[in-house]
Amino acid sequence: METTAHPYWPRTLSLPGYVTSARPGWQCAGAVAAAGAGLLALGWALSGAERSAARRLAVSWFLVCAGVHGVLEGYFSLRHRELPADTGLLAEVWKEYAKADSRYMTSDDFTVAMESVTAWAWGPLSFLTFLAFLCRHPARFVLQLVVSLGQLYGDILYFATEARAGWTHSDPHPLYFWVYFVGLNGIWVVVPAALIADACKHLSAAQRAHDSPRQKAH
Repeated sequence: METTAHPYWPRTLSLPGYVTSARPGWQCAGAVAAAGAGLLALGWALSGAERSAARRLAVSWFLVCAGVHGVLEGYFSLRHRELPADTGLLAEVWKEYAKADSRYMTSDDFTVAMESVTAWAWGPLSFLTFLAFLCRHPARFVLQLVVSLGQLYGDILYFATEARAGWTHSDPHPLYFWVYFVGLNGIWVVVPAALIADACKHLSAAQRAHDSPRQKAH
């Protein structure tokens, strides 16, 4: 049903052509959670039992990121203008998340730019990083560092721009602000920060080994 009423904040927000979601929020959130769990399990299975549990989780993380960035954020990058009136599953996933950040419903310039970079740069590079770890490519930790830095930088800007706007685009309900906005996005602060430290550790060790007298003798 087409309506001018909507569940987004600020309540004065105008969304002409908005069509109410046909699916309840739990179905949209559940679909994303199930897809993420499936990618995590696939990454774990493909990463090989010879790796440590922490490394297998890190490898699996990049497969999850490839899916989230490439599919969800890729969809938003291409369809953000049609989002308020769209009733497909991916559109309704974004409509549910937009209760935590209504900038996704208004084609906000920063949000579109940030999500487009995430979709078309960090998405493919996340998958490339996943493949690099599977085949033990020597550039795997370089890719881990590049992708994680990009993710962390984008997420910091995402939080910072909303903070400067006075946190006005989120429903204050704890589910939407603390779970969706802070919790979900916080994952892309904590995990990339840990992976940056991990990549720096391995790259520093490789550089030390390269600079050692024994190496110079060769």
